[in-house]
Amino acid sequence: MANTWQGAFPHENRAEDGYERTSPVTAFPPNGYGLHDMIGNVWEWTSDFFAPRHPDEAPKACCVPRNPRGGSEDGSYDPGQPRVRIPRRVVKGGSHLCAPNYCRRYRPAARHPHPVDTSTSHIGFRFVRRRGP
Repeated sequence: MANTWQGAFPHENRAEDGYERTSPVTAFPPNGYGLHDMIGNVWEWTSDFFAPRHPDEAPKACCVPRNPRGGSEDGSYDPGQPRVRIPRRVVKGGSHLCAPNYCRRYRPAARHPHPVDTSTSHIGFRFVRRRGP
């Protein structure tokens, strides 16, 4: 289970999971690794700059598979807006706005570029902590 849109986006959210917007961490059971909210709820910012897989390839829903930095800042600018010099970083995992009729990308591998100067209620970040002894 995950916090995603239930119904036809954007007109009907049945909120069958009990949440119309974001949900608290641990509202849903963890996955097999003990991790919560790996999909849905909010898109997760990453430290990777966005870059298409190949320079001659149109941007897709993924990035250069080279972590932790992915592409370069200069390579992350939107080619469709050459006068706008705002870097884009990769966001992943989908959000509470993902619905089968809308984005279909609520999975851990789902990634897309997002300008670093833009905030929304459906993009966030993940806290990570080491397990105690």
